[in-house]
Amino acid sequence: MSMTQVRGETAIEPPSARTVDMKLEVVVIPVADVDRAKRFYGDLGWRLDADFATDDDWRAIQFTPPGSGCSVIFGRNVTAAAPGSARGLYLVVSDIEVAREELLRRGVEVSEVFHGADDVRAGADEPYVFGRLRISGPDPERRTYRSCASFSDPDGNGWLLQEITARFPGRVDANGTTFTSSTELAAALRRAATAHGEHEKLIGHHDEEWPDWYAEYMVREQAGKELPS
Repeated sequence: MSMTQVRGETAIEPPSARTVDMKLEVVVIPVADVDRAKRFYGDLGWRLDADFATDDDWRAIQFTPPGSGCSVIFGRNVTAAAPGSARGLYLVVSDIEVAREELLRRGVEVSEVFHGADDVRAGADEPYVFGRLRISGPDPERRTYRSCASFSDPDGNGWLLQEITARFPGRVDANGTTFTSSTELAAALRRAATAHGEHEKLIGHHDEEWPDWYAEYMVREQAGKELPS
């Protein structure tokens, strides 16, 4: 792995010339019972994009999670992988506890929220996140990337919810800010409101320019830049 600089928790790669966009579109997951899997992912509230079948025993179903630019496909004779063998399928959320409660309301068995130990490596058969032992509860400082919860589909394909509230530097386009749902935008506004409350305490008066402060905070947070104080 090429790495020119390591800063804290993220590797910074040297910039390279852009050639052509390559957008991850679909991940194939192996299932044994296609109709059972279709019911499960439909019950999650994911968007059903396609259900195609042919006379030669082939069928493909595509679902897209809310706010996702990438979809999942499963079906009959679409992959040679063993049913349930997909692991580490990450679903990024802005609030891990809200996301978990939503899945519970939909009848999904979800783990408790957990975070990874900073310095303890997990053994081969131990539960882990990024190779670290799982510790019950969200990250104490609620640091981005740290709080998770897990669940599986009926075949055993493993999904991991991961709370990301700010991207590490270099992981997003610093010139653009995108919120894919009203829920994600609302969560960002709440974080900005909390930070702005501390800002007003610091300056000692009501900030008439709070919309500009909110906007700057939200753009910087998403781009992984230093936040305003």
